[in-house]
Amino acid sequence: MRIYVGNLPYSVTDEDLRQTFLAFGNLANAEVVKDKFSGQSKGFGFVDMPNSSEAEAAIQALHDQPLKGRKLTVNEARPRPERPSRPKPYRQQP
Repeated sequence: MRIYVGNLPYSVTDEDLRQTFLAFGNLANAEVVKDKFSGQSKGFGFVDMPNSSEAEAAIQALHDQPLKGRKLTVNEARPRPERPSRPKPYRQQP
């Protein structure tokens, strides 16, 4: 199950997120989303847990709990909506 973790302090690392969720079971991945230009955290991340009952337990236990001074928002991640494709810019051929 893919879990959304929001309201993360900007100082939280992938390893901090991993350690927070390891108490509830096995993890496939834990990642804090970062700005691609600055490398600064965007304040949210995702955790992938293969066992759905462990994932549900983690969601129930960690939602609204503090991590480094901020209350987490933890829930099942929703599928990413499709973005409409942008038209390619027109270029005149010589």
